[in-house]
Order: sequence, then structure tokens, then C-alpha cells
Amino acid sequence: MMYRIPAVLTASEVAAFARELEKAPWIDGRATVGNQGAQVKNNQQIDTRSEIYQRLQATVLKALQNSPLFFAAALPRNISSPLFNRYQQNETYGFHVDGAVRNNGEAGWMRTDLSATLFLCEPDSYEGGELVVNDTYGQHSVKLPAGDMILYPSSSLHCVTPVTQGTRVASFMWIQSMIRDDKRRGMLFELDSNIQTLKARHGESEEVLSLLNLYHNLLREWSEI
Repeated sequence: MMYRIPAVLTASEVAAFARELEKAPWIDGRATVGNQGAQVKNNQQIDTRSEIYQRLQATVLKALQNSPLFFAAALPRNISSPLFNRYQQNETYGFHVDGAVRNNGEAGWMRTDLSATLFLCEPDSYEGGELVVNDTYGQHSVKLPAGDMILYPSSSLHCVTPVTQGTRVASFMWIQSMIRDDKRRGMLFELDSNIQTLKARHGESEEVLSLLNLYHNLLREWSEI
């Protein structure tokens, strides 16, 4: 399943990011991938050794912690340190698959259940640069407003189409979920969404309490922590 998480960053945070990104040190994006990825990757990434990187990734992680919708959709156990990439004219990242496990620094190894892209520039500021994801439901092309995030299974083949004009900037990361299975995670998200809708419409009730009990019992049964 794919999930759009709107307004992870506020408009003022996006503007602050834009100012920082102008000063950021960019390096060849192939520095952080293996041989398979390096053959189809042509972009740049912010140097993770820089102070700017440390500030930006901390801001993204704080924003995710403050997003109930992100938590409901991902049910995160571990989140990798966010990275930042830039695509300029004719730059692209061909179809590839993300590694199943990733070294997350001091936190050790983590499984990659979900991949996430947080868009940092408006879609009308560049041409091309769509995130294209192939999954069991078909092919999806994604290009979201600045501050919005897309979540999708890391098992999916995906690419970024060539940028033909302007500059595309985004943050990307991986999540190990408490719920490994994508279908179970999707069912829990749908159940949680319906509980929140019913609660807003009718307030607390015996039916809402019963569904909430079901949600937490399923989470208890399926989670890995």
C-alpha cells in the first residue's frame, strides 16, 4: 500500500529548508549505494558529515514524531537517518530495489519495510522528476507539494524519472515497522482511520471502545518489538 502524508513540514519549515539547501554541500549521490544502484543513479546528496545535514535531518525526524498520520500508517519501530537528494537537468535514478536491511549507525542494522520520500520543492518548480513505483496494484507516478510525504513498500521497484527543467529536492529514508506484513499494516491503518472518523462523528461510545480494543489486540498479536 502507498500512503500520502500531507503537511509533514509546515510552509515556514519548507521555506527554512530552502534557505539551508542553498548553502548545503552536495556530493555525488552514488556514494551511498551499492554496485546495482550506482549503475542507474545520477543525482547529488547532501554530505552527511556537514553541520547543515545534522540540522536538517534532526528537523525531519522531529516532524515525523509530531505526525499522528505518519505513525498510524508506518507504525515505526526504527527510522533511518533521513538523507537529502537533488536532481538537476537530465539527472535521474533508474528502476531499482532498496536493500532489505540497512546499517543505521549506532542503532545497528534495521529491516527496510517502508521507503519514504518527503518533497521539499513545489511540483511546478521543475519538470519531470516523478517518483514511479511498481507494486502489486500497478504503476504509480508521484509528485507532491513541498512538505508532503509518500510512503510505499521498500520491496517495490521504483525510479525517479529524468528532470528536464528546474531542480527537484527531497528527503528520503527507510522505516522498519512494528508490523512486518504490508497487508496487516494496511488493515490496521484502515481500522484506525475508521475509529478516528467514528469518534469525531459520534464521540466516545461502546462501539468505538470495542473497535479500539480490537485494534490494540491485533497490534499486540502482530507487532514485533
